[in-house]
Amino acid sequence: MWHNSYFLVPALLLFAAALYAAQAKRAAKRVPSPKGLPGRGLPLLDTAFLAGGPGRVFDTAFVRMHRDGRAVLNRAGLVTLTGTLAFDAVDQAVIEAAGPSRSGELGALRRAVMRSAAVQEIGDRLADRGLLRDPVRLRRARSARRLLWIALLDVVVFAVAAYLLDSDEPGYDRPALWAPLVMLGFGLFSLPASWPLKGRITPAGRRQLTLMNTGKPWKPSDRPAPLHARDATLLGAVALGGLTTAELADEQLREAMLASAAADQAARSAAHTGAGSSSSGSSGSSSSSCGTAGTWCGSSSDSGSSGSGCGGSSGCGSSSGGSSSSSCGSSSGSSCSSSSSCGGGGGGCGS
Repeated sequence: MWHNSYFLVPALLLFAAALYAAQAKRAAKRVPSPKGLPGRGLPLLDTAFLAGGPGRVFDTAFVRMHRDGRAVLNRAGLVTLTGTLAFDAVDQAVIEAAGPSRSGELGALRRAVMRSAAVQEIGDRLADRGLLRDPVRLRRARSARRLLWIALLDVVVFAVAAYLLDSDEPGYDRPALWAPLVMLGFGLFSLPASWPLKGRITPAGRRQLTLMNTGKPWKPSDRPAPLHARDATLLGAVALGGLTTAELADEQLREAMLASAAADQAARSAAHTGAGSSSSGSSGSSSSSCGTAGTWCGSSSDSGSSGSGCGGSSGCGSSSGGSSSSSCGSSSGSSCSSSSSCGGGGGGCGS
């Protein structure tokens, strides 16, 4: 038998879901530390992260170390560091990933550096100033929108139940079917306010890249002193366009790095596919290999993909309210891989 007071349940759920969805989207759009666009003066590794994600950061840093003789790559893909000189935190992350032996497989170094705190902090910094969207808040906004759809479905279920339980017996209400119609109208009206934001790069970030892609070679202003002007131009090309567009004289280096990025992207995609069929996706991460849900995700343009997979270029980093969280973990998947870009948006932190 039916009582119209039962409609209070879907009404409260719908109102709460609509309020949460609107709040989550506002939080995803919030810029904690807004600043003006730096024009062509964005630092080298910040440019690499903005244009291609964490995988691009590793590519740029490793090419820089290779050019000045601090890193050597053999035909088997084994990297050997010739010293412990680090110009910045990402260089230090490479050295720490190589370990006491000062050597390691290129793919393993790539994954470790992409998930390092140094790289994650770059993503956090760009998100704080409004050039990238915080992956944690984006996932929360998408989850909130799904909850709003579920609340709308509940309204339909209650309307059908009211019709089926209709009775002429005394003491019971005739279904007030106008109530679910009003709730559906409210829910549909609320949907546009929760429409998901698209892309990891904000409009300000796209304008920033446009300012740097003027057709003229871009040179970073923060390049270390030992590098020549031609090296600065090369690094600028790697940071902005990736390995496929930069004119690397060492073809063996290019092929090895592209192969490593492609292998990582394939592993990440496989992990992401496996995670999609499991319940781990409900936690807001796109892959189980990355671990934490607060990481940057993305894919690398060099590997030919641009999703949210954990990988290559977009992201193994972690961001939560503008501060870097923990590294992606062992592999990519949850933002990283999940979105851990460790790609995650994407499985391994890819290219």
